[in-house]
Amino acid sequence: MSKKIKKVVLAYSGGLDTSVIIPWLKENYDNCEVIAVSVDVGQGTELDGLEQKAIKTGASKLYIEDLKEEFIQKYVYPTLQAGAVYENKYLLGTSFARPIIAKRIAEIAIKEKADALCHGATGKGNDQVRFELAFKAFAPDLEIIAPWRVWDIKSREQEIEYAESHNIPLKINRETNYSKDKNLWHLSHEGLDLENPANEPQYEKKNFLEMGVSPIQAPDKPAYIKIGFEKGIPTTLDGKKLNGVEMVTALNKIGGKNGIGIVDIVENRLVGMKSRGIYETPGGTILYHAHEVLETITLDKETLRVKQHLAIKFADIVYNGQWFTPLREAMSAFFTETQKTVTGEVKLKLYKGNIINAGVKSPYSLHDEEVVTFGEDNVYNQMDALGFINLFGLPVKVRANMEKKLKNKNKKQ
Repeated sequence: MSKKIKKVVLAYSGGLDTSVIIPWLKENYDNCEVIAVSVDVGQGTELDGLEQKAIKTGASKLYIEDLKEEFIQKYVYPTLQAGAVYENKYLLGTSFARPIIAKRIAEIAIKEKADALCHGATGKGNDQVRFELAFKAFAPDLEIIAPWRVWDIKSREQEIEYAESHNIPLKINRETNYSKDKNLWHLSHEGLDLENPANEPQYEKKNFLEMGVSPIQAPDKPAYIKIGFEKGIPTTLDGKKLNGVEMVTALNKIGGKNGIGIVDIVENRLVGMKSRGIYETPGGTILYHAHEVLETITLDKETLRVKQHLAIKFADIVYNGQWFTPLREAMSAFFTETQKTVTGEVKLKLYKGNIINAGVKSPYSLHDEEVVTFGEDNVYNQMDALGFINLFGLPVKVRANMEKKLKNKNKKQ
């Protein structure tokens, strides 16, 4: 290993990986200075006591950067506007958090005149790609250290042993050693019994779910909410104007209480393997549903179809860590254009894990009750359908006539 590295800036969460990495860096890089950076995107109590822990384990200082509102407004909401969902289920909670975290870490590394950047992502996962693409975008000349790709530690169990031997305090033990990622948008669970897709997640087990309850444990009475949107951005909840953090926080609370947004998925990782994870995204699930409902009355068919098609690609881009790319920016510009009329209010009923439509309205609604009514109207001439069907069905008729001619010709032969 190189010995010329004197100062390293570490993406620090205080979890198992990064807690172990601080002393490991000092041991393997000639007692280099380690500056820890924790970007607050809604981890909550995970940040409590973080500075003391970082310094105790060998860091020279800890930056805690509060980027929660920027995270929601500039990363979450643009993805919501796109309607991007990875493999039909995953609402990209970790995926779009990594770019904003890595960008700020790179900026601090330049400010501190560091020699290298470091992250705790494993060599098997997606996060190594997400972190390093952002590092390359904002600090292309700095060396990147990824301990999981070079050290002798081969498992989380061995990490715990290393931590215990170095007197590093941990909040987990071998029985609760799930790999988790938490932010304002979601919480993921991976590892242990969840690695086998045949095992049923223990949703009703105490402390397994952290952002809500199992649908089985949710109240027997439904809850109603109204979400207002302006140009595809959620702005009001039950008539009260809220910023991004307030909106997601409030919906997490009511969604979690009603068992909303629990997903069990075996996803295709960027690095080629399949991985099983449990995701809790109560507020995000509600917002995606409400946004989709509003688009059904405010977008024309062709725009909606193209948007749905591009949303699949956009989800891949976000999942793969390609946020800071010309393609992502160009696609976001398209999605922003489509949202000019996505303004209105959606009413929803939440009940035991279900989101039930309870009404939608918009000043830009393309749903015309007078046109679509089954009753008598003065705006639609039903005879117009005859000409439309004749033209629309012309290729079918031409082909049928061709086949009839061939059949008759064959009979004569």
